[in-house]
Amino acid sequence: MRCLLGGSTCWRNRLATQTLPERRSVSATIPSAVDVRLLGVRKTYGDVVAVDRVDLEVEAGEFFTLLGPSGSGKTTTLRLIAGFERPDEGRVELSGVDVTSRAPYERDVNTVFQDYALFPHMTVADNVAYGLRVKNVPRAERRQRVHEILRVIRLPDVGDRKPIQLSGGQRQRIALARALVNAPKVLLLDEPLGALDLKLRQEMQTELKRIQREVSEVGITFVYVTHDQEEALTMSDRLAVFNEGRIEQIGTPADVYEHPATEFVAGFVGVSNVLERDGRRFTVRPEKIQMHLDGTGAGEPGRIRDVVYVGMFTRYVVELDSGGELTVVKQNLETSSTDALESRGRPVRLEWRPEHTFDMERPGGQA
Repeated sequence: MRCLLGGSTCWRNRLATQTLPERRSVSATIPSAVDVRLLGVRKTYGDVVAVDRVDLEVEAGEFFTLLGPSGSGKTTTLRLIAGFERPDEGRVELSGVDVTSRAPYERDVNTVFQDYALFPHMTVADNVAYGLRVKNVPRAERRQRVHEILRVIRLPDVGDRKPIQLSGGQRQRIALARALVNAPKVLLLDEPLGALDLKLRQEMQTELKRIQREVSEVGITFVYVTHDQEEALTMSDRLAVFNEGRIEQIGTPADVYEHPATEFVAGFVGVSNVLERDGRRFTVRPEKIQMHLDGTGAGEPGRIRDVVYVGMFTRYVVELDSGGELTVVKQNLETSSTDALESRGRPVRLEWRPEHTFDMERPGGQA
């Protein structure tokens, strides 16, 4: 950990002495707490507006996620930050410096992609050291930095192996190490876990967040792209929800989930029930609804139309007597799969607290 946290021969000192054009520019400016800033950025492809005047700030050392469905503009935004695309309008800043017209190699960023992009003929150590060799970093220093970053990703003994000898999760960590060893100011990650199976992806979410916490101490900011809501909620310090080229909401995972700013956010981040009352639209999360199986007591009367048993919880679809339907989620604390499935057709009553209902037409959302 000595190298990562600022020993005399390691990253922190090298960050201050790098000779990249970006580093020279930053040293001449007032230090900024914002590592990435987009100001009115717009990008079109013919008649298609991919990014529509986006304003965004990512704080130093933050794990910030760009979340949205396919075609929402999140990946194009990442490419604009990386320099792979140029905006039609607006400005891109890194650490307070305008880099809008700079090439990718002139920006203090590295990018990790879904396909790993490891050289199959090289050992793991040579793959990780590749960027350092390009920068003519001395051999002894390269070896030290490669050794340290392999320790950080918890693969200290694989340096002599070839990529084909590693699992998918291990290869993804090596791709991450190859980017991190260069100590970029900003690390961009374009759906890096998308090719992994569900269990491995969940394990890597935890591992990636651990790595981010460790390297954020030396000033590396993560900007992560995904369409997976669980991934975004699990790893992010903050996230931006994209839709049709625009940002619908920015906030912490808890803020975005518990207080959706728009109907799109309520429906895309998790599952929400949409209710109509007196010409207004409201949302309430399925897990916030209490369901009384005896059909008595207070609340909206209805009848269970469908049941989906999912192991840890059961999802119920309830037809309301007043019209429409609501989805309810209940943990299986005392309910077996047989009990759950046999509840189809039973009368129920549903109730929830007023503070768990959000008015989609009122600023702030609270009903």
